[in-house]
Amino acid sequence: MIGQVREWIHGARHIAVLTGAGMSAESGVPTFRDAQTGLWAQFDPQQLATEEAFRADPSRVWDWYAFRRGMIAKVEPNAGHRALAAFAQRHPGRMTLITQNVDGLHQRAGSAGVLALHGNIAEDKWLDRPKACCRFETALPGSPPRCARCGSMLRPDVVWFGEMLPVAVLAAAQEAAQTCDLMLVVGTSGVVYPAAGLARTAAGKVVVVNPEPTGLDDAADAVLRGKAAQLLPQLLED
Repeated sequence: MIGQVREWIHGARHIAVLTGAGMSAESGVPTFRDAQTGLWAQFDPQQLATEEAFRADPSRVWDWYAFRRGMIAKVEPNAGHRALAAFAQRHPGRMTLITQNVDGLHQRAGSAGVLALHGNIAEDKWLDRPKACCRFETALPGSPPRCARCGSMLRPDVVWFGEMLPVAVLAAAQEAAQTCDLMLVVGTSGVVYPAAGLARTAAGKVVVVNPEPTGLDDAADAVLRGKAAQLLPQLLED
């Protein structure tokens, strides 16, 4: 089956790739819930990752994200991340990389133009609509940093529970799915929508790469049981 998928990849004019938490877990990134260790074990992550929680206790939520950022900074992209980046660099314009992950490992591996559906935990944005005085470079340090003039707060640039995915990013991901010749679905459970819906609307063949069954296996033309770090380098070599 690997040989067949390799043929599909080599023959595809446009490949869309959707990655999820399983791919990052191979690098040692704790899953959303696994990050609840030590001091944070007493908290429900779904009660921290909301705008309401941030407004109620900005310092607690900011410190939790600082803790998660520290954990992610200690890990490195794996062979799967690097294989995707190398393929895209060898074949400009042929691959669109869409990820549900917020850890930035695809970008650190060298992938450009990543469509990060849920944002990037390493980046910040203003909680409220920024005023002319709100500038990152002059924000007062703290938990969280604030505008030196109006006091507006910075927050992690991730999609919290109850928030919509970034419109432009989702639209670009949908277009990639609907125009691709092949979609690789890697390391995702396939149960979180609207991301999972991208595979169900893919115009071309769908290949699932995952060590365990997923919610998208029924939509796949091929299912490869294995880890991304092992299979992607084999699939994407020229």
